[in-house]
Amino acid sequence: MAIGRRLASAAAVLMTALLLGGCATSPTAKTPAEKLDPWENWNRKVFGFNEKLDEKVLEPVATAYSNVVPHRVRKGVDNFFWNAADAWSAVNNFLQFKWGAGMHSVMRVGTNTLFGLGGLLDPATEMGLERNTEDFGKTLAHWGVGAGAYIVWPLYGPSTVRDSVALPLDRGASPSMVINDGAANVSITALQIINSRANFLSAGRMLDGIVLDKYTFVRDAYLQRRGTRLLGDDDYPDENFDYADPEEPAKKK
Repeated sequence: MAIGRRLASAAAVLMTALLLGGCATSPTAKTPAEKLDPWENWNRKVFGFNEKLDEKVLEPVATAYSNVVPHRVRKGVDNFFWNAADAWSAVNNFLQFKWGAGMHSVMRVGTNTLFGLGGLLDPATEMGLERNTEDFGKTLAHWGVGAGAYIVWPLYGPSTVRDSVALPLDRGASPSMVINDGAANVSITALQIINSRANFLSAGRMLDGIVLDKYTFVRDAYLQRRGTRLLGDDDYPDENFDYADPEEPAKKK
């Protein structure tokens, strides 16, 4: 019954993505930037809210956390969450019919779980089993769903219509969602956010000092990164991707 409910939820998500993909961009958009970001005025407001939240809460907490928690411990936390992400990558590889890549991810998870203290260490990388990160957004792209317009969400930050539709499933695969305890969910989620933010303290400060329009920089970097990841295999070569038209699914010319 549980499996059936999850399959039904996945089907509903896919149908929603297909419906939203068709109305994701503004019909009056004329320039590539307008087509990429038809909701820019709203997105900038949400971006500003996220920046204030980061300035007042996340960065100070992450700085204190980084000063108190040793690097090796923070690295172990990273490895733990990445191990869970590798398990979800295996699922998405299989959904994309990449059987070899799926088994590769399964081997990574098994190796790090058994020999890496439940994923706190990463012996798989040392053994040559490199990480191959996948998510449901990439799976939707593999199935032909267009990216849609750029969106900035409160707290979560940059996304697209397609990645937003995939977000509930991607979040549902995180360790915090697996544990059926409200307090534990909040604690694990907070740890993941703070630990991740601590990893980018130096980069964030550097970005603040050199970027004139941080919103545009973050938007373009996100879309390019997602484009690169969506086209990181032989089926979707990077050089054939049109970054100016996220409405079109990745494809060969």
